[in-house]
Amino acid sequence: MNHNHLSAAQIAYVNAHKVHKIKIQLYRFGILFLFLVLWEGSTRMGLVDDFIFSSPSKLLLCFCRMTKENTLFYHIVITLAETLISFFLVMVTSLLVTILLWYSKTLTETLDPYLVVLNSLPKSALAPLLIVWLGANYKTIILTGMSVAIFGTILNLYIGFREVDPEKLKLIQTLGGSKNHALLKVILPANLVNIIGLMKSNIGLCLVGVIIGEFIASKCGLGYLIIYGSQIFKLDWVILSILILCIIAMGLYGAIRILEKWYQKHM
Repeated sequence: MNHNHLSAAQIAYVNAHKVHKIKIQLYRFGILFLFLVLWEGSTRMGLVDDFIFSSPSKLLLCFCRMTKENTLFYHIVITLAETLISFFLVMVTSLLVTILLWYSKTLTETLDPYLVVLNSLPKSALAPLLIVWLGANYKTIILTGMSVAIFGTILNLYIGFREVDPEKLKLIQTLGGSKNHALLKVILPANLVNIIGLMKSNIGLCLVGVIIGEFIASKCGLGYLIIYGSQIFKLDWVILSILILCIIAMGLYGAIRILEKWYQKHM
């Protein structure tokens, strides 16, 4: 930012805002550091059973050992790939279905109760059925990941389509534009912010759905590692996998936040 065109008060405000952001980051890292210190200290002093709750040092050793064995990153890549595929299919399918609903009022009125019911259905209940229908493979896991987010996304997108300023649509019609023109020139541009907002929520939902699928129908991935680790009492595997899932979720959300900021900057 060029400070030459700002007043002293504006410069002071910008500097105060920067200091505030730095303080927030320091507070966040401070809380994390304090938590890790207390966790490690409580296990070393015997206040907490490190077999059940593990410890930061044990998790670090576990991470190094599994990295040397080339097993950990294999599971991470599997889970990440399944999540990204589920996320991509959710966004594309939801957008296409919503466009069809917008084009046809009859189709919307017909499918609306089914979409509401499917969105309310506990998605973990679908996973056993998908295993029976498709088998215990990556297709089942990807569909489980999709099922968590897709119906809610369609409903939210359709609401966004329907709430576009009707005066703009009338203007398109007045100028002789078709419904395709209205879609491309008004509806989709007006819903870009809504679409990015849904992307931010769906990336986490797809990750949750994939983990549910891996719990039931996989022999690889972090979900499988969590279930298998708990069965053989390798709780270091379980806790390490959960921490890695947290990092993956933050990373994916952060990537979409970067996309959102880029869009806002170039609007």
